[in-house]
Amino acid sequence: MVNIFGFFKRGKKSLKKAEPTPAEKLAQAQVTVRDLIAPSALDVSSSHLRLDNYFVKTIFVFAYPRFLYTNWLSSVINFDMMMDVGMYVYPVQTDEIMESLRRKVTVMQASWQIDQEKGLVRDPELQAGLEDAEELRDKLQRGDERFFHYALYFTIYAKSQDELNTKAKQVEAALAGNLIYTKQALFQMEQGFNTTLPLANDELLVFKNMTTDSIATSFPFVSMDMTSDDGILYGINRHNNSLVLFDRFNLENANMSVFAKSGAGKSYAVKLEVLRSLMFDTDVIVIDPENEYEKLTKTVGGTYLNVDLNSDKRVNPFDLPELQDSESTDEAEDNLRSAVITLVGLMGLMLGELTTEEEAIVDKALFEAYRLKDITGDPRSHKNPAPTMQDLYEVLKNMEGGKSLARRLEKFVTGTFAGIFNKPTNIDLNRGLVVFSIRDLEEQLRPIAMYIILNYIWGRIRRDKRKRVLVVDEAWTLMQYEDSARFMYSIAKRARKYYLGLTTITQDVEDFLGTKYGKAIVANSSLQLLMRQSPASIEIVTDTFNLTEGEKFILLEAEVGEGLFFVGNNHVAIKIVASYNEDKIITSDPAQLKKLEEEGNL
Repeated sequence: MVNIFGFFKRGKKSLKKAEPTPAEKLAQAQVTVRDLIAPSALDVSSSHLRLDNYFVKTIFVFAYPRFLYTNWLSSVINFDMMMDVGMYVYPVQTDEIMESLRRKVTVMQASWQIDQEKGLVRDPELQAGLEDAEELRDKLQRGDERFFHYALYFTIYAKSQDELNTKAKQVEAALAGNLIYTKQALFQMEQGFNTTLPLANDELLVFKNMTTDSIATSFPFVSMDMTSDDGILYGINRHNNSLVLFDRFNLENANMSVFAKSGAGKSYAVKLEVLRSLMFDTDVIVIDPENEYEKLTKTVGGTYLNVDLNSDKRVNPFDLPELQDSESTDEAEDNLRSAVITLVGLMGLMLGELTTEEEAIVDKALFEAYRLKDITGDPRSHKNPAPTMQDLYEVLKNMEGGKSLARRLEKFVTGTFAGIFNKPTNIDLNRGLVVFSIRDLEEQLRPIAMYIILNYIWGRIRRDKRKRVLVVDEAWTLMQYEDSARFMYSIAKRARKYYLGLTTITQDVEDFLGTKYGKAIVANSSLQLLMRQSPASIEIVTDTFNLTEGEKFILLEAEVGEGLFFVGNNHVAIKIVASYNEDKIITSDPAQLKKLEEEGNL
């Protein structure tokens, strides 16, 4: 055939046929898919393969412990290395196994009886094997278990032989730590490589007997799925690229704690949640220390309130939650007593640490200030105008032992800070988004203002129950003081009863978690978002949230907008993702804001 074809070509030589083009040559080559995916070179040796620029080694498992815990394989497959894993499961007929077990049990029982007759010491290994065999026979007979041959192989890739050996030892050590022992497929590296290709062709045939439960523990793809039928989108699950989608108000409580170093994207994540929550008719109240929510507030038509010495917006800390006419005298007295307790805490912030005697004087003076406005245990009297800081100041001046306290309070009444906390309230909580900005307040006034605003918000929330989220940015500011920390904890503990979700955001993890109230707030939060952490604070975060070494590494190396998201007892690695329009609204990146301003998009 070849000769004839050659002869034919010589006979037609005079026709001077044109040389084919490169495209025609490529078409005539008839390239197959196998040609496209096949390596350019393969070098096989006894201990490894050379596959193009990679060194390849295959390892197989040959022994398992008596007991295996669920998801034991995930620690290996999550190693930061290129690796193929091959699992082969061969079903075995139950009647064959039952017959084999019957013979095995007969042999073990006979051995046990012989040992007894000889008076030998009991063999714990023989007894354990007999008990296991009997238990397995019972489960197989009832159909609770099935029997399989199970084979597990790992093919590891590396750029050099030294790196390959190091990675192989790492995998072997991780498995050996669980009493799972491996061997290298020496002189069978080609067969091992073929076995872990997606061809379902086991060329090594190194398997162990396993039951259904045992094989189930090795299933490595158990990443948590946090997708529900309702709620808002929080981000993308980095384990499996599914959506982290749910309603925080369907949880045990709706509280959330956010921890991250500066620039990790914590405010960005919270603003994105706020924007999406507003679409579901959820009211959001924010205490904003850095004016980060101003653009968002203007975009959604919310209310933005500047709280500073020059602002005309005022909140009177002496305001009482409104009572209904039907409420009893006991409820009115509790309302008044609760307000006084809160104000004693406020005085501790404003005047410095109070002694026991000073607390008693302040307590008495506060009741007297309310009494001057005819506010008593009568529910109807609570509609009277509330006293102000000026009234308390006058009472302390004329009270025995109160003059020193009055002098310390004077700067908030007639001195440097006069007016800001000494006027009747002239604002109200509207529907939608309401933001209290405290950026322009002096540093020493910030915790006081946050305390007063929180108290005002808490009183309005208790009066009018509806779905709300309260965001306290830089919450560590309040955790520095005993009274304000205790007040924050009381809100976190009671928020669920008033259809409220409290979100605390902080970058100073040690200050927040270093107090008993900070840890208690985290314990009362069904949601926690941990983003990139500094090496200085990672240990306290690891101890508080019981993180693994892998999760600890995630938080140290996370990119902006990435972290760990905890929902109850479950958690996933998350990436916060916003649409283009959402990003323009919520971004606080100075470079991005400048660019948007230049483009006229601000």
